[in-house]
Amino acid sequence: MNNINSIRHLSIILDGNKRWAKNKNLQIKDAYSEGINNVLKISEILIQKNIKYLSVFTLSTENLKRKSVNIIFNSIFDNFSEFLKKIIKEKSIKIKVIGERDNLPEKLKSLINEAEIKTLKNKKLTLFLAFNYGFKSELISAFKKGYEEIKNNNELIIEKLNFNNLFYLQDTPDPDILIRTGGFKRLSNYLMFNLSYTELFFTNTLWPDFSRNELENILNEFKKIKRNYGL
Repeated sequence: MNNINSIRHLSIILDGNKRWAKNKNLQIKDAYSEGINNVLKISEILIQKNIKYLSVFTLSTENLKRKSVNIIFNSIFDNFSEFLKKIIKEKSIKIKVIGERDNLPEKLKSLINEAEIKTLKNKKLTLFLAFNYGFKSELISAFKKGYEEIKNNNELIIEKLNFNNLFYLQDTPDPDILIRTGGFKRLSNYLMFNLSYTELFFTNTLWPDFSRNELENILNEFKKIKRNYGL
């Protein structure tokens, strides 16, 4: 692989959990269990390939408006607890959660804080979980941070701001590849600041069924792309 097509950061929109459960006549918590286990499987593959960053879209701000939000929260809490135990035991993956936390249940916020603290020293892969995330909310947050920086430093001008640091991913390399499972071909308000030159791949596969073989095919397809920056 030549340098221009090296992969530092893979991002995935994890779509299709609910449809997967419906197709198999299972409860949504079973789909989340399979989905979270698949995040771990894909993470292990990326570690083998020495890819340092994985970001996944797990829950959008729009999901919080659904009537089933409490079921979603309880399912995620139970499965994420088990996921965290595995991560802590293996000592490979650093977890960072991006998104709005203020309106999350306290037990979920505590679990998120625990995940970040207990995995802080892990170095093989940084896993960003976009949880209660929406780019429009992130943009508002970035504006507020920028305003505070300028207000607190009279000599600072806009041109001197480090804009990357105003956004959740900060100086993490932008995603080289974005994969969306589940069949829809849209970005759904996800990481719009960071996807300017990302190569986009869409698959009909529902997230719990997304396999190593399909990932390998996408990575191989990415290697063939002549990446141009600009038109």
